[in-house]
Amino acid sequence: MELSITGAKVGGNGTCNDAISVYLNAAIHARERGASDGLLFFIGDLLYANKNGLGLKYGSKSYTNAQVKTALSTGIVFIPLSNPDGVAYDQSTNSCWRKNRNPKSGTGSSTGVDLNRNFDFLWDLTKWASSVRSQVASTSPSSEVFHGTAAFSEPETQSIKWVMDTYSKIRWFVDLHSYAGDILYSWGSDTNQASYPSMNFLNSAYNSVRGILSDTPGSGSGYGEYTPSSENGANKAAASKIGAGMSGAAGRTYSVFPAANLYPTSGASDDYSYSRHFVDNSKNLIHGYTIEFGFGNAAAGCPFYPTLAQHNFNLQEIGAGYMELLIAAVELGVGEGVGC
Repeated sequence: MELSITGAKVGGNGTCNDAISVYLNAAIHARERGASDGLLFFIGDLLYANKNGLGLKYGSKSYTNAQVKTALSTGIVFIPLSNPDGVAYDQSTNSCWRKNRNPKSGTGSSTGVDLNRNFDFLWDLTKWASSVRSQVASTSPSSEVFHGTAAFSEPETQSIKWVMDTYSKIRWFVDLHSYAGDILYSWGSDTNQASYPSMNFLNSAYNSVRGILSDTPGSGSGYGEYTPSSENGANKAAASKIGAGMSGAAGRTYSVFPAANLYPTSGASDDYSYSRHFVDNSKNLIHGYTIEFGFGNAAAGCPFYPTLAQHNFNLQEIGAGYMELLIAAVELGVGEGVGC
């Protein structure tokens, strides 16, 4: 099966590509049900409220029409279903399927690639994260975190890169996942640090020590991923606003921390988005995030399949989280030259 990937854009100051400063992505992992719904429902809410001069309410969180207009002013490009083949397979089999459906590497559990390990950020874990390679991703096609045959080997990840390349003024990126009840900001490769600029993912001298969170950056062989203080402050500030908004919507507490604190990863979308301006300083700085909505369904065979009640809570929290992100984007800055 080869289904199309569809996206759209709304809001912003004009109709040109430079009017877009926010990219919202969802459903990169097939089994994480409700992600596409959450993004589509939110965009629909935003457009309806703007057209009719209304505010928005997500559970206990309320937003004025002025805030709706502020949110739309950022210019949003979105892909609500970035892994359509995987989602179609999961929905038809109820198999708790995570990957896409690329048959190149085998059949059965060896079908498919974990798209959130396929981005060009420390993709080659055997080289860049040799000491913790079994934790961050896998070279085995049968693994749920198989990283593929090359960075951007998959059309789904290529499409996400295309969006970032095409809408070159994007400053804020959110990839919507479930279910950890967390808001994650970069980095996911190791502990953040702002003291040692040369200690970074581009420096091969640190290939053997990345992903070890128990060490201390600057002490012996200790490593931490470099983040300028100002950028780290903005990364954390927006994440905190998202977390507070989602916690306030339905009374469930969301945690906020750097992605590596959940577990170290390689080839993830949020880190790729944030890494681009380090690799090529002509590219825009993008603050990258992962929202892990929901808290799982312990009664289901697949905990990523929410009950109806859980789904409704999730939708409220997602809506509030997106609103907080968009308002924070305006407050913290959408970047220079945005608009037509």
